[in-house]
Amino acid sequence: MARQDYIFTSESVSEGHPDKVCDRISDAILDAFLSQEPEARVACETFATTNRVVIGGEVGLADQDKLADYMGRVEDITRGCIKDIGYEQDKFHHATCEITNLLHGQSAHIAQGVDASADKDEGAGDQGIMFGYATTETEELMPAPIQYAHAILRKLAEVRKDGTEPTLRPDAKSQVSLRYSNGKPVEVTSIVLSTQHSDETQTSDDIRAIVEPYVREVLPHGLITPKTEWWVNPTGIFVIGGPDGDAGLTGRKIIVDTYGGAAPHGGGAFSGKDPTKVDRSAAYVARYLAKNVVAAGFADRCTLQLSYAIGVAKPLSIYVNTHETGDVDPELIEKAIGQVIDLTPRGIRQHLGLNKPIYERTAAYGHFGRAPEVDGGFSWEKTDLVDALKGAI
Repeated sequence: MARQDYIFTSESVSEGHPDKVCDRISDAILDAFLSQEPEARVACETFATTNRVVIGGEVGLADQDKLADYMGRVEDITRGCIKDIGYEQDKFHHATCEITNLLHGQSAHIAQGVDASADKDEGAGDQGIMFGYATTETEELMPAPIQYAHAILRKLAEVRKDGTEPTLRPDAKSQVSLRYSNGKPVEVTSIVLSTQHSDETQTSDDIRAIVEPYVREVLPHGLITPKTEWWVNPTGIFVIGGPDGDAGLTGRKIIVDTYGGAAPHGGGAFSGKDPTKVDRSAAYVARYLAKNVVAAGFADRCTLQLSYAIGVAKPLSIYVNTHETGDVDPELIEKAIGQVIDLTPRGIRQHLGLNKPIYERTAAYGHFGRAPEVDGGFSWEKTDLVDALKGAI
């Protein structure tokens, strides 16, 4: 029997966190290539530090001679991301930071194992294991601690950008600890929030006075109690932030990107990778499947694992664990999944419509637990497979 009474904690980081600046740039560059060529192969990594951004990786196009033509956009895209995030610091400014672009053509040895041909299906872009998860503890079928940690920072970014709170700055981190009783979240035991601000005379109490109303606004009524501990800017002054305060790198916030530690993670990061790479697309479809399993009423919780080998199209395994929260045998769910969806890399991309420039928006505040968008963004959050799964059980 799973433990029912406990405290669980998850953290989030804002779009201005150094690692998230890098995720944003990598995904914006990915979107630019996909907007020109939906089947583009992209693996884009970004590094950011004081007054400097370095971009590297591989790009594969149907016509590699066009790569040089697209490269001219990379610097403008990078500066646009930094400007939208809000960095205009002396030592990290969108207009003056030095940008180095080291992107180059894709390795032919990787391409030969992945590309489709007349006698074989397109293979997976790499080996690996990917996990999806869903739970009934929030409306979004996400674990509550990570969902609420994201919500806090999204709200603070909103009021920072619209001018409501002009002393807030882009770099921020949140952490939410929730007490569970009988398996349900019932109380926030602590909130940790560190946010960059503009004025060295502002104290931790000053920052708490600014942010507390917004935290209370986004968390469900009743979860914050008089016993909730607040730790706002606990180290004091936080004026120097972003890549000037700490270096950033694409792909270092994979637990923030997924389930906040409430579920396993296969290890692969998402940002900067095109959807032929199963690190990204199979993790998205695993979330899609787990969410549909829960939405279908088969279980209150579902963990789902897929595994792939480079150059091999079909998954090597499908594993479902419903944590003894449902009445449907997980083996039946595994068989049903194999009947209702094509889990080859191309099948995933076609089913979820992933060959679109929809990734920059995923780079901060979580890849999961977001509302599906009309242009295909967050398509993996749909619950349109429920009837098919029910029919296959």
